[in-house]
Amino acid sequence: MATPGLVISRESPTGPDLALLFERHTADMHADTPPESIHMMDASELDSPDIAFFVMRDAGRPVAMGAYKRISPTHAEIKSMHVLAEDRGRGLSRQMLAHLVAEAQADGLKRLSLETGVQPTFIAARALYERAGFTYCPPFEGYGADPNSVFMTRQLD
Repeated sequence: MATPGLVISRESPTGPDLALLFERHTADMHADTPPESIHMMDASELDSPDIAFFVMRDAGRPVAMGAYKRISPTHAEIKSMHVLAEDRGRGLSRQMLAHLVAEAQADGLKRLSLETGVQPTFIAARALYERAGFTYCPPFEGYGADPNSVFMTRQLD
């Protein structure tokens, strides 16, 4: 269900008003994850033809972001899902994830995977992905076993 006033659109991750989203995302990723287990991409890394980057705006204000990176012709990895702390509790993460899934399907992808943390700060994220049909899987392309990471995947209809 869409929330009035919210718009999700494909944008450049280097947009001038996205700095707060990236600052908060970076701070959250570094809060309790060892540096060698952080797999986030910064704005310049996300600015790539193989990455679809989306921003959720509430009355024009960026409140969330999400992306997927194509890793094969039919498989992509979700990257940089983040909702500003002051906007959480409104179902925005669920809406962004649903948007990413729909866009991936429209792009002809058959599978979406992701890496997330095992720390308590990632409990809500893992629950969100589980509710959306993602299941735990072994590390996929570009990853190895890591005691600080879990991997999840979902076939797309």
